[in-house]
Amino acid sequence: LYLGIDPGFTGAWGLINHHGDYIGCGDMIHNEKWIDINSVYREISSIRENDDMMIVVEAVHAMPKQGVSSSFKFGMSYGAALCLAQRFLEQWELVQPRVWKRDMGLTADKTDSLNMARQKWPEAPLKRVKDNGRAEALLLAEWLRQAYC
Repeated sequence: LYLGIDPGFTGAWGLINHHGDYIGCGDMIHNEKWIDINSVYREISSIRENDDMMIVVEAVHAMPKQGVSSSFKFGMSYGAALCLAQRFLEQWELVQPRVWKRDMGLTADKTDSLNMARQKWPEAPLKRVKDNGRAEALLLAEWLRQAYC
């Protein structure tokens, strides 16, 4: 299996198999203060069924002119995504957005990611505009799958 993690409070995770078929996706569960890693871990584990898994986390960073509080919250959610990847004790890696999006033929526009994911996985729960985190997490997983196939 291939797991993509789009970090952040509005981030998500997406899981596909070695054929590129949709397995599952979900949002980063949080309480407005921190990501609930245990709940996200249980969600993923419940559909993983102990299959081997590779993980990719989008390597992101705080934006210039972002406030101190926002930067701190962003850093905490990025750290939570890294801890989630490490908790599975599997091989995992980081990829910068510009790298995977270029390789997938995408722009920085999240609408492009949402449209591509909807087309590739019509059964995935990607109906809302705010599901772009799920779309990007699935596409990250697809990027990883293509890199290793």
